[in-house]
Amino acid sequence: MMDVMKKVPVREQAPDVRNKNFDEVCLGYNAEEAQEEATRCLNCKNAKCVQGCPVSINIPEFIHNVKEGNFEEAYKVIGKSSALPAVCGRVCPQETQCEGQCIRGIKGEAISIGKLERFVADWARENNVSPEMPTEKKGKKVAVIGSGPSGLTCAGDLAKMGYDVTIFEALHEAGGVLVYGIPEFRLPKKTVVASEIENVKKLGVKIETNVVIGKSMTIDQLINEEGFDAVFIGSGAGLPRFMGIPGENANEVFSANEYLTRSNLMKAFREDYDTPIARFKKVAVVGGGNVAMDAARTALRLGAEVHIVYRRSEEELPARAEEVHHAKEEGIIFDLLTNPTEVLTDDKGNVTGIKCVKMELGEPDASGRRKPVEVPDSEFVMDLDAVIMSLGTSPNPLISSTTKGLEINKRKCIVAEEANGQTSKEGVYAGGDAVTGAATVILAMGAGKAAAKGIDEYLSK
Repeated sequence: MMDVMKKVPVREQAPDVRNKNFDEVCLGYNAEEAQEEATRCLNCKNAKCVQGCPVSINIPEFIHNVKEGNFEEAYKVIGKSSALPAVCGRVCPQETQCEGQCIRGIKGEAISIGKLERFVADWARENNVSPEMPTEKKGKKVAVIGSGPSGLTCAGDLAKMGYDVTIFEALHEAGGVLVYGIPEFRLPKKTVVASEIENVKKLGVKIETNVVIGKSMTIDQLINEEGFDAVFIGSGAGLPRFMGIPGENANEVFSANEYLTRSNLMKAFREDYDTPIARFKKVAVVGGGNVAMDAARTALRLGAEVHIVYRRSEEELPARAEEVHHAKEEGIIFDLLTNPTEVLTDDKGNVTGIKCVKMELGEPDASGRRKPVEVPDSEFVMDLDAVIMSLGTSPNPLISSTTKGLEINKRKCIVAEEANGQTSKEGVYAGGDAVTGAATVILAMGAGKAAAKGIDEYLSK
C-alpha cells in the first residue's frame, strides 16, 4: 500500500558512479511510477501550485491526465503554457515555486510536480508527439535576440499566435544558457535541449546563429532596414563578475561562465575533442549558487578534489537544496564561512593556492541575509592549482551601448516593464537575465511569455 504522505522516490545514478561520468544524474519516473505519484494530487479547485508557476501551467489538469494514463493529453496541457517542459522538469527550482505552494505538502511531502512534468515531456519526445501548429498568419515580423529560455519562449508563443519570428543567436549553437551553462549531467544536450529547440522550429521559428546584434547589425537596422515590426531582447547576462583581489589575473583563475562554456558547449570534457580543458588536481570554486555547484561538479568529474568556498553558512547557500545534496553525495568539500583575500601564484604566474580568512555572520544587511564579518587573525592558505570564480554575472553592454533610447539601470540591466516587457524604446521589448541580471531559467521564460503578450498587444493596435 502506498503512503500518500510521501513522494514516489525517483531513481538516480549512485554517487560514486556518477561523479566519474557526465550522464544524467536523475533517471526520472517510468509510466507506472508517474501514475502512482499523480494519484497523490488532491486536484485542488483553487490550485496554489499554478499561482506558484511563473508560466501558469494548469498543473492539476496535466497531473489528472497522467493519473488516467493520458500522457499525450497531459503534454498538450503543459504545451499551452510552456515551450520547454523537458528543461523545466529538470532545472526549475520547484521547491520554492509550484511544489512550495502544494497543499499536499502542508501535512506530508509535496507532489513531485517537476518530475511529473519531466516524465510527460520525455514521453512525448520518445513517442514523437509534436506541439500543436499555429493556425492563423498575422503577416508581421518579429526579431528575437538570443536563443536562451526567454528568447525561445517569446519566439514560440509569438509563432503560435501567427507571427513570423526570427531568432538571432550570437554563438554557433542555439540554446543560450541551456547549452553553454547547465552541465550535461543535469540537462542532456542532444536529447533534451536539441529536441525542445527543434519543437520551437517546428512552429515556424527561424534561427540564425553567429549573428552578434550590436556588432553585425544593430536593433535600429533590424527595424529600419530588415523590416521587423517589433524586437525582443533576450540576450542574457554573460559578463562574469570577479572579486577584485590580488592575483586574480593568474592563468588558472576561471570565471564559472568560461569554465562551463568550455566544458558544455565545446565538449571539453571529452578527450576526443580538439578543445580540451586542462585537468586540475585541486580546485576551489568561490560562490554558493547553482552555477557554483555546476562548476564544482564538473571539475570533480574531470578528476579534481573540489572545494566550495563560500563566505556565509550553509543556511544562506543560494543554490537549490537538491544541487547541494547531490554535490555533497558526490564528494565535494564545503568550506563555509570562508572568504578568499588573495590568489597565490608561483614565479611563472601559475596558481599555487588562495589566502583565505574565516568569517562569522553579523547583523542582516540590505538583502535581509546576515552580513559576513571577518574573524580577526584567522588567515590561512589553501593549496590549489585552479580557482573558479562563481560570483554572478551581469548583462553584456553591447546591445545597450549600440541602441539609442534604450534605458538601462546602474547594473547595466535593460529597464523593462514586468507585465509586458516593454522598454523605453517603442517596439522594443526585453526579458530574462538581460533585464533582471542572473536569475533562473523559469523566470526568464515567464518574462519571454509576458513580452510575447505585450508584443501581440502592441502589433494588434
